[in-house]
Amino acid sequence: MTGFVAALGLFTVIPVPPVAEIDRRLASRAMAAFPWVGLLVGAAAGAFLWLVTASGAGGFLGAALALAVAAGLTGALHLDGLADTADGLGSRKPAEAALAIMRKSDIGPMGVAALALALLIDAAALTSLAERGGALAAAALAVAAMAGRAVVTGSTVSRDSARQQGFGALFIGVTRPVTAAVTTVAGLVVAAGAGWLAGGVPGAVALAVAATAAGAVGLLWARRLARRLGGMTGDVFGSVIEVTQAACLVASAVLAGALGA
Repeated sequence: MTGFVAALGLFTVIPVPPVAEIDRRLASRAMAAFPWVGLLVGAAAGAFLWLVTASGAGGFLGAALALAVAAGLTGALHLDGLADTADGLGSRKPAEAALAIMRKSDIGPMGVAALALALLIDAAALTSLAERGGALAAAALAVAAMAGRAVVTGSTVSRDSARQQGFGALFIGVTRPVTAAVTTVAGLVVAAGAGWLAGGVPGAVALAVAATAAGAVGLLWARRLARRLGGMTGDVFGSVIEVTQAACLVASAVLAGALGA
């Protein structure tokens, strides 16, 4: 529970009791709990989506408001990382110069485009899912939020850090391979269970397969960024979360339609 509370305090705006100074050991526990924090955030936003769609207000409005809830609960931390990473990559400059751009507090056109496209894709996928049922859309959002953070947990097995200092550097190399493996398996079980509750067997298959495919996309994106920038950073983690989440929602919508969930 110490790790979960630490993860809540570090990666959300949810008030928690003060935690002792974050050292590598506590960072490891927080990273192991990170996917479950994502599940909590996604479930809260998903519940809001379900309530809005159940009221008859429409799937798109429910999707937009749910994404706003998720961004509010995280302080838009990961969206900020996506924008910064897009600006760094869009500069087409060497790694050191790209990292310097990512450290700046302002946002450029590539960052704006990345934010707009990510949120639009998420909203469109959730709207498509909501047409098949608010419960399935809510479950997909919870699973997608969990999957994005599970990929980050897996990525912190690596000890490659683009910076020696900074918030992200604290988490580089803190996760053991066995922890990442157990987290992945547990996440797939949760995805299948959530899908089954929301859409029966087709829903279970859709969300489990979507989470698997999105995880692969997220890991490939993380590897690509690590090579391009010389390692991982906190902004890279945010980018990985948002890319994985979008991939999971899109895959969920496509598979739900194909399987009749």
